[in-house]
Amino acid sequence: MSSSDILARNVPDHKVSLFAKVSSGKPSIRSREVLAKPGEASWLRHPVWVAAAVLVWIALAVISLGVPDQPVGFGDAIYGRQTSIGFAVWALALALLAVASVFSSALRTRSLGWWPWLTVLGIFFISWELSTAKFVLLPVPFFAPPSALVEVYADDWPRLGDSLVNSLRLLAFGFGFGAAWGFVTGVSIGWSRSLGYWVHPILRFLGPIPSTALLPMAFFFFPTSFSAAVFLIALATWFPVTVLTWSGVAGVDKAYYDVARTLGADERFLIFKVAIPAALPHVFVGLFMGLGASFSVLVAAEMMGVKSGLGWYLQWAQGWAAYSNMYGALIVMAIIFSGLITLLFAVRDRLLAWQKGVVKW
Repeated sequence: MSSSDILARNVPDHKVSLFAKVSSGKPSIRSREVLAKPGEASWLRHPVWVAAAVLVWIALAVISLGVPDQPVGFGDAIYGRQTSIGFAVWALALALLAVASVFSSALRTRSLGWWPWLTVLGIFFISWELSTAKFVLLPVPFFAPPSALVEVYADDWPRLGDSLVNSLRLLAFGFGFGAAWGFVTGVSIGWSRSLGYWVHPILRFLGPIPSTALLPMAFFFFPTSFSAAVFLIALATWFPVTVLTWSGVAGVDKAYYDVARTLGADERFLIFKVAIPAALPHVFVGLFMGLGASFSVLVAAEMMGVKSGLGWYLQWAQGWAAYSNMYGALIVMAIIFSGLITLLFAVRDRLLAWQKGVVKW
């Protein structure tokens, strides 16, 4: 009995047709949609979400433009009108995208997964607008309307931008030093047992201590707050990178070394051409963990002593009760830090193409 006969007896007709289309090497648009995300619920890709998202954002634009703001404090919102127009422009853009997706199957396939989130985001903005600017249901100044965020980005962007640049510079130095030393330490103790004998107790003693607990000592021993913050970020990065790199090098299959030695490889070749490439998946996991730890240490260090940075900006905004500035800085932090992790994943997928998609972000 041929494989096609077995398939015909045990697989429903609609799945057989799909299998035939995929096996032919030219799957249809619909089959590509099914195969692209096999674990995704079908209701997330239902066209009803398209209409829901467009209607929700149109409703937000109508509410923002038509319902008057309640007077709060000493004056009206500076960018309230501009924010309402922005909502209307965004609703129009979504409506045009929905119409365009009807005529473009590729655009429809790429955009269907976004409409549920766009719907929920629109509902969130409606709730935010109604509970702050329109009816003042939330206490002022702790909760500001969306137009207040526009005001932050439009008027205070020099200070916020300078803080972002200084935070990225501090993060680059700290994470770079920590990742480099963690990689060297991990490879060294993973390869040499004698070196691991001396380093392992230090790793177990210093590694679990939160870097933020060492803030007073760091600011005492280092000449500047910047160098102390770099040390703390590097320490937070060093521990996970060291442990994961060490685990990767120590776990390399011994058969790889035997084959390389049989072909005449020396110890230098075994380290740089066998051990390190085989340990790279573990190394990147350590880098992800170190990058996440460095974010929290960065903000804490900037709040304690650094004179400019996102952490300093948060403390400054809280001290002046400028909560809209604080929320604006938090949004910038979320976007930048998430982007850095995404960039690291892109580098990982590039270097480890054979493992692409194993770790999701």
